[in-house]
Amino acid sequence: MASVSVSHLILFIASMAIAASVAGVFTSSIGELSNAVSEQGLDVSSDVRTDVEIISDSGSNTIYDGDASTITIHVKNTGSETLAPVPGQVDVFVDGTFASDYTVTLEPNGGNSWRPGEVVRIDINDNLNSGDHRLKLIVNGDEEVFEFNT
Repeated sequence: MASVSVSHLILFIASMAIAASVAGVFTSSIGELSNAVSEQGLDVSSDVRTDVEIISDSGSNTIYDGDASTITIHVKNTGSETLAPVPGQVDVFVDGTFASDYTVTLEPNGGNSWRPGEVVRIDINDNLNSGDHRLKLIVNGDEEVFEFNT
């Protein structure tokens, strides 16, 4: 009779040890999942609050300077997120090719914070042939397309 109680006690202790280890694994996994969801939520919130508009006139002859091989566009921050006016914040594609040689300058006097309602000038060094061209601008996931003719 005592042997039955001892074997039940051993099985009970083993099942409690297994349950405790499984609970520990689940607790750790749920904590990691919660952190990942929180971080993703912050990223999505930043993307949603970011909105920019290219405000340059595509019909103007000031978009492309053939002598300097420079494309100049003006972009307004129309979202609620303050952005950094630096090339790392802005991705530029000209005719489907990633542009790596460009500058971003806050208008009219420069600065380090691109606040809502403010405008930046982007000068892209690129030698273009005459004809139609397409510029794609990506800021925090917000994409804008600008078509112009040289």
